[in-house]
Amino acid sequence: MVHRIDPDNNRFKEIVRGKIKQNLKKYISQGELLGKQGDNIVSIPLPQIELPRFRYGQQQAGGVGQGDGEEGSPISAEPGEGGQGAGDQPGEHFLEVEVTLEELAAILGEELELPRIEPRGERTIDSFTDRYTGIHRAGPESLRHFKRTFKEALKRQIMAGLYNPENPVVVPIHDDRRYRSWRLKAVPESSAVILYMMDVSGSMGNEQKEIVRIESFWIDTWLKAQYRQIETRYIIHDAAAKEVDQHTFFHVRESGGTRISSAYQLCREIIEKDYDLDQWNVYPLHFSDGDNWGGEDTALCMKLLKDFLIPASNVFCYGQVKSAYGSGQFIKDLTEAFPDNETLLLSEINNRDEIYRSIKTFLGKGK
Repeated sequence: MVHRIDPDNNRFKEIVRGKIKQNLKKYISQGELLGKQGDNIVSIPLPQIELPRFRYGQQQAGGVGQGDGEEGSPISAEPGEGGQGAGDQPGEHFLEVEVTLEELAAILGEELELPRIEPRGERTIDSFTDRYTGIHRAGPESLRHFKRTFKEALKRQIMAGLYNPENPVVVPIHDDRRYRSWRLKAVPESSAVILYMMDVSGSMGNEQKEIVRIESFWIDTWLKAQYRQIETRYIIHDAAAKEVDQHTFFHVRESGGTRISSAYQLCREIIEKDYDLDQWNVYPLHFSDGDNWGGEDTALCMKLLKDFLIPASNVFCYGQVKSAYGSGQFIKDLTEAFPDNETLLLSEINNRDEIYRSIKTFLGKGK
């Protein structure tokens, strides 16, 4: 049954979808979606025109212009009372609309032209689902197939000469009843783990962390739409690395030096301990300002990447966030060490406007 409001509701959704696509780059760079993220819904403020409405009162209450007062008297509680004065600019009005994360992922994929991810190798697990496969003469009433039951009753009455086209009454009996049958079917479900790593040394300020937070939200949104089962782990590091929860990851502030190898080593230990590479798709993402302790530690990073992290990953993403205090050297070292490696994806993020491009760099391979 189609309700009369459904076409209008669908049209409204298409208008909202178009407006989101039109302003997606702004939403990504400004992070407008992130403040109101719920369990599965985010609110997006869309500009609108607020139409004036007239309100009619009681007849006996009187109206504007009635009662005591001289011509030209101000309509206010007290003469001279007021706020900051009249302005000459129009105000902004916003309409809050809700979209699911699945819808948001679909919009992101269309706008950035992202290919759907193809899970690597045999990294799937089997779940079981009921699948209706046929029609039986016996079964529970909840699975009765009404159309097939009616059809059997009609055939029986026609064959028996009991059907009257001028009075087309069809009454099923017990033998006419038909029921849906089912069997369990194994359905492959892909699993994935995202391992976020971030430099939290003194050179990574609040703006750099906000860029990481915004970009990780959109990467999460896309990957969660591609996999049935997904886990997220968080690693922070300065001179030493440790695993933390999501809130700590985005709000902690450390000081001291930087040893990137500490994060890569911890990432390796987590993967080896908790994630069978025959069952899991692995996505390590590392964000840093490009500073590292020295050439010896950088060489250790390259060894960890070459020997384990890159082979174990669907893609290994490194995002270098520009900082006034960072040297930016590490991305150059990666480019020199892995010049033609398609699994290692590198992105320089100089400001919020470049988050859009960086997301496409990381997700555009379809791996």
